[in-house]
Amino acid sequence: MSVLFSPITLRGLTLRNRVTVSPMCQYSAENGEATSWHMVHMNAMALSGAAMFCIEATHVEADGRITPGCLGLYNDATEEALRPILAAIRKHSKAAVAMQIAHAGRKGSSYKPWEGGKQIPLDEGGWVTYAPSAVAHREGELPPQALDAAGIKRVRDAFVATAQRAARLGIDALEIHGAHGYLIHEFLSPIANHRTDQYGGSLENRMRLALEVFEAVRAVFPAEKPVGFRVSGTDWVEGGWDLEQTIALAKELQKRGVDWIDVSSGGVSPLQKIPIAPGYQVPLAEGVKKATGLTTFSVGLITEPKQAEEIVASGKADLVSLARGMLYDPRWAWHAAAALGGTVDAPPQYWRAPPHGVKGLFGDIVDGNR
Repeated sequence: MSVLFSPITLRGLTLRNRVTVSPMCQYSAENGEATSWHMVHMNAMALSGAAMFCIEATHVEADGRITPGCLGLYNDATEEALRPILAAIRKHSKAAVAMQIAHAGRKGSSYKPWEGGKQIPLDEGGWVTYAPSAVAHREGELPPQALDAAGIKRVRDAFVATAQRAARLGIDALEIHGAHGYLIHEFLSPIANHRTDQYGGSLENRMRLALEVFEAVRAVFPAEKPVGFRVSGTDWVEGGWDLEQTIALAKELQKRGVDWIDVSSGGVSPLQKIPIAPGYQVPLAEGVKKATGLTTFSVGLITEPKQAEEIVASGKADLVSLARGMLYDPRWAWHAAAALGGTVDAPPQYWRAPPHGVKGLFGDIVDGNR
């Protein structure tokens, strides 16, 4: 039996398989509000056969967006824009819907990737960004404003408010974004965090905001629903955040009831040297898994069914999360299940889809023409 297509339970949420759709920024929102593109994209991903689909980085403040086109959940308009999209997903898909909640920190006020991705000048519609320290991400950029005590409280409260809105929308799970060089990761990494107060210096101090945000979000999100945390397992820069510190953070989150650790890497410095290859981040998830026993997600260039099966069957991680692979093949989980002898959920309109010779893909459905 395929381990990849076996169930797993996260708090009160049971997933039918170990395949999830990773949060992927679409840069297609307007004033933080989801658009018709999100209706198309999110519903497509929810029909992929993956047991859980995670909505892209959803920002807790307007100034916390990466680009002007990034999704938000910080006022009534952004909340209402998501409601019909989620209703459509619920009507046609059995996939659990998670949401990654985020703040871009000093990497905000950027052009969309297809517009170059560089920082937007203030006189061209950009905004002042926030970070642990007034240190720019790249040389020549406008430095961010270092958050004072009131600013830290504002950000923490914004995560709480977004979590409450997500609960009202019926989101099944949350993932706090503490990776890829965005605000929480900036506090964690000594590359971006040069503070000398209780939020900087020692590992304990640099972890403080991450733990405070997690505790505050966990306290307001329904107790039966899981809350996970995405972390960069390493900065890929000497003297930066690394796996040892990641494990320390994971252990502290474990004490506070985290339901999974989603282990990615990099993003805090343009000096990073990433050894990109298939499954290159799997050892990071495996390191966290072995040290803590926590449920872990593995991400990054996982493209082949046998590769994904080996990752979970060998215990290197508990789930795999696909991003680009799902964009390239929106039925990836169907094809993986067919290759590995698993089953997936599909709407009845698609029951006739499997080619001749592929049996049992949709479980008990034996005659697609009925």
